[in-house]
Amino acid sequence: MESSSAASGGSTRREATRQKLYEAAVTLIAEQGFSATTVDEIAERAGVAKGTVYYNFASKSVLFEELLRHGVGLLTASLREAAERTAREGGTKVDALDAMIRAGLVFIDRYPAFTQLYVAELWRTNRAWQSTLMVVRQQAVAVVEDVLRAGVAGGEFSDEIDVPLTAAALVGMVLVAALDWKSFQPERSLDDVHAALSRLLQGRVSGCR
Repeated sequence: MESSSAASGGSTRREATRQKLYEAAVTLIAEQGFSATTVDEIAERAGVAKGTVYYNFASKSVLFEELLRHGVGLLTASLREAAERTAREGGTKVDALDAMIRAGLVFIDRYPAFTQLYVAELWRTNRAWQSTLMVVRQQAVAVVEDVLRAGVAGGEFSDEIDVPLTAAALVGMVLVAALDWKSFQPERSLDDVHAALSRLLQGRVSGCR
């Protein structure tokens, strides 16, 4: 049997390999589309043998499905950590939402290709991983819903607020605004984009102070 240290080392190496495959797949698929991307190309871009891809994932579709899980999982963790950090610091629920907006922008700034793929896949209905995508999407939106519900319960937000729709709108706002930023306004800083969305969150788009 393997020692615990050996097992840990094997697990770490496997995670490193899977991370290489995720990065190779997301880059290639963003460049040329899912159908046009081959397992051979993913292996070559990741610097591993083709058999390594199949050792870690049963197929290209499984790899992409796990990529979606992995990426949205990272986004969800970032949003949750931002909300929890704000709570520890004694911030309001609006502060928490604002911190989550920034966390989302930071994530998208770091993983623009993944975000582009994720948004594109949300609009497709004929993919084998559609049900998985809906599950992981809801996990991310649920983090925002929790903050909104806590704000309603604490009297910070109106009890007439439509929590599910508002949460989805906030997540969508960050995704679309960030993609527009990266694609058409790359000269703007993350702080600048965050400030604009923060004003929108707080209902000050009219220019009132």
